[in-house]
Amino acid sequence: MSSTLRPGEPAADFNPESPEPVNGDHPLATEGGGVVADSFGQYAQDWLRQVRSGQSGILPVLGGLVVLVIIFQVLSPVFLSAGNLTNLMTQGSPFVLFAMAEVFVLLLGEIDLSIGYVGGVGATVTLELAAFPHPESWWIAILAGLATATAIGFVQGILITRLKLPSFVVTLAGFLGWQGLFLYLLENNSSASGGTVGISNSILSDIVDGNLSPTAGWIVTAAVVAAFALFSWRRDHLRRRAGLSAPPAGLTILKILAAAVAGVVVVLIVNTNRGRGTVLEGMPWIVPIVLVILVAYTFLLGRTRYGRYIYAIGGNAEASRRAGISLNRVRTGAFMLAGLTAGAAGIVSASQLGSISTGLDGGTLVLDAVAAAVIGGTSLFGGRGRMIHALLGGIIIAAIANGMGLLGLSAAAQYMVTALVLVAAVTIDALSRRGNTTER
Repeated sequence: MSSTLRPGEPAADFNPESPEPVNGDHPLATEGGGVVADSFGQYAQDWLRQVRSGQSGILPVLGGLVVLVIIFQVLSPVFLSAGNLTNLMTQGSPFVLFAMAEVFVLLLGEIDLSIGYVGGVGATVTLELAAFPHPESWWIAILAGLATATAIGFVQGILITRLKLPSFVVTLAGFLGWQGLFLYLLENNSSASGGTVGISNSILSDIVDGNLSPTAGWIVTAAVVAAFALFSWRRDHLRRRAGLSAPPAGLTILKILAAAVAGVVVVLIVNTNRGRGTVLEGMPWIVPIVLVILVAYTFLLGRTRYGRYIYAIGGNAEASRRAGISLNRVRTGAFMLAGLTAGAAGIVSASQLGSISTGLDGGTLVLDAVAAAVIGGTSLFGGRGRMIHALLGGIIIAAIANGMGLLGLSAAAQYMVTALVLVAAVTIDALSRRGNTTER
């Protein structure tokens, strides 16, 4: 029994206890279902059938990313250098986290226009508290900043769910209101200088600027690949044994090998000395931090009842209500998670810049977040998307900014190229939905 609700389906078709994941079991599967196959040939045939019906998964995103990489490398040979690729990882981290925040509400068919300044408020609280002369103030400051951003998400979620107000209007008001609070905190603080609060704690600064040792990078990567291999093999084995949708065992092995190769390539890149006159090597702290958040949110959405509820509401809210799902509670929780993640993104952004200031452009941040989520493959219509989409979309946005910076092009050109990529992503999403509707 499918655990995904589609428009027009009766509520009885939805079983929140079903072990069937709503977002597919492998990178080529889509949120509409999995692929049942006993061999590579059958798997390929099933996959080609899905592609012809418009369910292309993340392939267009990966294809677009490859095209961008080839173009920028041809125009600027520095693009694929170890130093620039490592810089791209750190540069793209705020885009990825803000996009993750937006994914939670987009899956419900909602939108949050306030996350840019919610992240700014959370970062400001963190930096101001971290300035206190206490040895452990940094983690207390981080928790306080995240709690503040989560509380903002809770307030907005309550207004949307209890008063039945449109999320667009509530979060637009939040955009203005939290911008005002953000400016107030910076302009009326003794530790602020010229509307700027600098980072006074080395640990907060090292979130982006710090690096693991080369050995530690290998250990972390090996642990991640091992965990992925164990989880993937066990999951696919149990699903095949239970007669549920799963790829053939050979493909599972190939996925594990691909993950291992990708991990080795990443570690080789970040462990290359990229310093000038000094040794600078090792994996940036932000890489495993983003990876941990990605894994946690992927598990939340794909392997928990709450995650299934989010997809169900985004697919068909009325059917979900009839199935006994508390729409208000799930929606409020999603806005709280968006606030929490925006707070984390704000702290990472402040660590990257070395400060937080009144010059923060929350409007651009939220537009980049929505663009990254949609470009990555999350649907604007709700019910379809994964956290990996935020990662891919964030990398694409960062790659455009990075590549055009290397070419010396203006911000105007960067915005226009991003707009074209966004329109292409939305077009693919619309055609995919039209293909699915026609097939049904």
